[in-house]
Amino acid sequence: MAEQKINETNLDRLTPREIVAELDKYIVGQKKAKRAVAVALRNRIRRLKLEPELRDDIAPKNILMIGPTGVGKTEIARRLAKLAGSPFIKVEATKYTEVGYVGRDVESMIRDLMAAGIQMVKQEMQESVTAEAEKRAEEALIDLLLPGSSAKAKEAKPKPGPVVRPMGAFSINPDNPGGPGIMGTAIQIGIPFNRGAQNEAADSDEQPAPDQAAAQGASDAAQGAASDNTAETPRDNSTREKFRTMLREGKLEERTVELIVSQNPQFPSIEMMGGGMEDLESSLSGIAGFFGGNKKKKVVTIKRAREILKAEEAEKLIDRDRVSDEARQRVEETGIVFIDEIDKIAVKGDRGGGGPDVSREGVQRDILPIVEGATVNTKWGPVNTDHILFVAAGAFNVSKPSDLIPELQGRFPLRVELDSLGKEDFLRILTEPKNALTKQYTGLLATEGIEIDFTEEAIDRLAALAAEVNSRLENIGARRLHTIMEALLEELSFEAPDISPAKIPITADYVNEKLNGLVMDQDLGRYIL
Repeated sequence: MAEQKINETNLDRLTPREIVAELDKYIVGQKKAKRAVAVALRNRIRRLKLEPELRDDIAPKNILMIGPTGVGKTEIARRLAKLAGSPFIKVEATKYTEVGYVGRDVESMIRDLMAAGIQMVKQEMQESVTAEAEKRAEEALIDLLLPGSSAKAKEAKPKPGPVVRPMGAFSINPDNPGGPGIMGTAIQIGIPFNRGAQNEAADSDEQPAPDQAAAQGASDAAQGAASDNTAETPRDNSTREKFRTMLREGKLEERTVELIVSQNPQFPSIEMMGGGMEDLESSLSGIAGFFGGNKKKKVVTIKRAREILKAEEAEKLIDRDRVSDEARQRVEETGIVFIDEIDKIAVKGDRGGGGPDVSREGVQRDILPIVEGATVNTKWGPVNTDHILFVAAGAFNVSKPSDLIPELQGRFPLRVELDSLGKEDFLRILTEPKNALTKQYTGLLATEGIEIDFTEEAIDRLAALAAEVNSRLENIGARRLHTIMEALLEELSFEAPDISPAKIPITADYVNEKLNGLVMDQDLGRYIL
């Protein structure tokens, strides 16, 4: 329940109106779609505040977005997931096939979502232990530079003493005066003997046996060596501190060391029906680790070694079971799956079966239980899909939403139709968003020392050309702006390294000079999509 509280705290401040305002920073127009997803997100937070009995009965209201390509369907879902801090994946409906055909099964979308959740939670936990991981990585680096100087290495040295070596059964005859005696026999076979027991068994004025004297001398020598090691500790510590200072000052960054690093075993990609691939992958990884196939020696610089060791130490510091538990809870309660191109698996009644329609209706039947609510087995444990939000989208320019099977239509109760983009929308797209295309190209060319400045007339002309081309050819929405901007700045991008530094204004005349010929060309498709 801890993760629910975290999500609730972060999102409770975001009202539907504020969610729409955040989406407006990146997506132009499409007010209906933004309102629909904002309400869907808010309802998820409201559900978490209810009593468990009522909470379990409230299913998410899945959304079906209908609109031409390039109008912002995918971007709305992606920005919504980022805003909510939810596990999110985008999948293409056309990559899945009906069970029995070669291809991906629909359950793999939930496994991919769980993998995204694992990565998200793991990254958050690793950030929380960054300081400790850096400290441990520093100690490991010093150990590499000064082998044997660490406290652990000294503690690992065995203490001097007799070694017990079993030699089978033996007997001692006390009546044999010429025999080695109890002490001599014990020393011969390597059994530690108590000096007090010896005094009780022998006379007090008896001299120790030669073997005993040798053992005693070895013990004294070992104690002397141990005292010598203790005497060297301050000097070793002083050396380690000097190296620690040099590391922190960056004086050893280019020195090389040899590391033994762990690497994930690489297996060929295999597609299997059902969940068998998850078990097979786990088994193969375990076998590779058992035989040591995932260890490799590497010679790297101190700078790179620090990154590797820091990542390994952070991995050791986090609890994997806790990661999988929190990720599974987050996926089940706040996960979002965006299914694009769902119109491509819709089958019109008059087309019949066969040909390109093979397995399309079967894919719909396979998606249906996942959307309705099912339990999918993953290598991190079973994941329930009852409360995962599914957002489907499609252009539906050939088929219609009614061509989907009725049961699947019923699982997407919210339908939002997105509007086509016109000149005014293109004008806003070029100027308003945080990541507007004009800002992107200005930043890219600035790295080469070229300063470009778009005038208002030039931006207006670019928007008009994009709308005109979309009306004459296929309407690909805002993606048309990408192709027009590339055609506009192609020559400048090519020559930028040779003419920098330079300041070049992009005016309406410059736009007409570069693009008018292409727009008037009858075979426009050769140049612009």
